[in-house]
Amino acid sequence: MDGLVTMSKKELMRVEVMKQLKDRRMSQGEAAQILGVSPRQIRRLLRSYREHKEDGVISKRRGKPSNNRLRPAVKCAAIDLLHSHYHDFGPTLAHEKLTEEHGLDLSVESVRQIMIEEELWRPRRVRRKAIHHMRPRRACLGELVQIDGSPHAWFEDRGPLCTLLVYIDDATGRLMELYFVPVESTVVYFAATRHYLDRHGVPVAFYSDENGIFRINAPNALSGSGMS
Repeated sequence: MDGLVTMSKKELMRVEVMKQLKDRRMSQGEAAQILGVSPRQIRRLLRSYREHKEDGVISKRRGKPSNNRLRPAVKCAAIDLLHSHYHDFGPTLAHEKLTEEHGLDLSVESVRQIMIEEELWRPRRVRRKAIHHMRPRRACLGELVQIDGSPHAWFEDRGPLCTLLVYIDDATGRLMELYFVPVESTVVYFAATRHYLDRHGVPVAFYSDENGIFRINAPNALSGSGMS
């Protein structure tokens, strides 16, 4: 079909930007930012577009091999040497040997890719991030109450440092009890809990996030269940 021009998404974007530049609906600086090129490159593209229309923005290297492509002879030589001499080397050290001992002109990344293709080296597996699923909230008020302490300069310079004990209902997110104490300890939690029980009654359960004040931390404790 005569007149049919095939373009990539990148080239279509270039055409649209060039149209707006030609109609003075966009500045060269804006065009450079959109296309991710320098203003000088924008001026070159605009000249080419004015002279050749859409053909002016199509890459001249389409269908041609990359300038950075590894030459087949060099790759074959590298494969032979890797198998015969450096099969137990890592890519970086193997690259040094191929360059210094054999005069092969190739990059570390090329050696790495060759060794992966030839199954001479395996990249370290990327550790999978642990996925922590959100726990659904409890259904009813008072079913679970989360407790925690937050040391902070709550009164700025108007008072000493202290800790705020917080009781949060899991089902509703409501702050059920707020209690200021000098320091976090088992005794002050008992006092705050008494306040909570007087106001709201007994919940089904309290939950603390592995708080050390509720446990005996001595490594060689001779008796007890481990709870304070």
